[in-house]
Amino acid sequence: MSMIPYAKQSISEQDIEAVNEVLRSDFITQGPVISQFEEAVAKYCGAKFAIAVSHGTAALHLACLALEVRVGDIVWTSPNSFVASANCAIYCNAEVDFIDIDPDTYNICIDSLTLKLQQAEKDNRIPKVIIPVHFSGQPCDMKALKSLSKKYGFLIIEDAAHALGAEYTDQKVGSCAYSELTIFSFHPAKMITSGEGGMIMTNNPQLADKIKRLSTHGITRETGLMTEESHGGWYYQQLDLGYNYRITDIQAALGLSQLRCLDEFISKRKKLAERYNHQLQSLPLTMPWQNPEAQSSWHLYVIRLNLKQLKIDRKSVFEQLRQAGIGVHVHYIPIHTQPFYQERGFRQGDFPESESYYQEALTLPLFTDLTEEQVDFISHKISDILLSNLNPRFL
Repeated sequence: MSMIPYAKQSISEQDIEAVNEVLRSDFITQGPVISQFEEAVAKYCGAKFAIAVSHGTAALHLACLALEVRVGDIVWTSPNSFVASANCAIYCNAEVDFIDIDPDTYNICIDSLTLKLQQAEKDNRIPKVIIPVHFSGQPCDMKALKSLSKKYGFLIIEDAAHALGAEYTDQKVGSCAYSELTIFSFHPAKMITSGEGGMIMTNNPQLADKIKRLSTHGITRETGLMTEESHGGWYYQQLDLGYNYRITDIQAALGLSQLRCLDEFISKRKKLAERYNHQLQSLPLTMPWQNPEAQSSWHLYVIRLNLKQLKIDRKSVFEQLRQAGIGVHVHYIPIHTQPFYQERGFRQGDFPESESYYQEALTLPLFTDLTEEQVDFISHKISDILLSNLNPRFL
């Protein structure tokens, strides 16, 4: 039996034809389909501007650069994320710190954030930027974050790499209703894919123009921005130290085609998540909690094992499921426990809820083409493993 992966892209004949059409056209890199993709995502999310880039990490880096994160600045984010959520600030030579997570949502805890901001104000160390991570596709409490940003003066970059298609207070994530910028990822494991790719959303025209320029080497061809009269139609000027973070028309064509199916993809994921909920409800584990003010995009389905009720640990459950052909995963190893961040002064115990979550978390397969029969198989195998390894005190 082949391994059931934890995530997998869903590619249709429509997607293949969209890419082939670009390959047969005059432009395969910086052509018209990129703008079409950007405009479609902006319209879907309800934002004024969208800038397509090479990947989600590039989007995070550019977002920090656009907000002028630099030496002497402080950026806070969640320890429960991929390392890129913190590395983007290090790229800008800023200082990074973390806010512990909420035990229900696994997003940053508003109570912990409030206390940390109160202390930071006393120490004159208010962060310039906070990067909330919409973990697994569930939006953070953005109303509370926006309220705190007004009080303390920090800026917000939403890391929505997991959350394209998610909704919060009846608005799409990516509308930037509560933030300066929002970033998406189009990695194959995400809601839609462009192979690799990312997108930055904003309602601020100055930020949009700056990000666009920084993503293309800091170069402009707009005569109004130049320091002298153009030499001719070939002329350009480098105004900033930028990067080659561009996406191609080939990738944009795939992303644009996939976007047309996004709502259908999310609907399928939600039904599969509900099936997991039904199948797993009586087992010694905690299923994903959902904020009634939000709609998750269901990028991940993460359970937490109630280890006190079991006589085996998470590693053993993980290995037994892998041996059964189920490609479970773990999201995430807390960023502050990575050697790079340990060398920067962070220690085990700094963010206890994130560390406790990590010891218990297990990501189950969830993707558009996962079948109900596969969900049943996975659920039954988990049930067999857990119920055969109950702690005698709970029998």
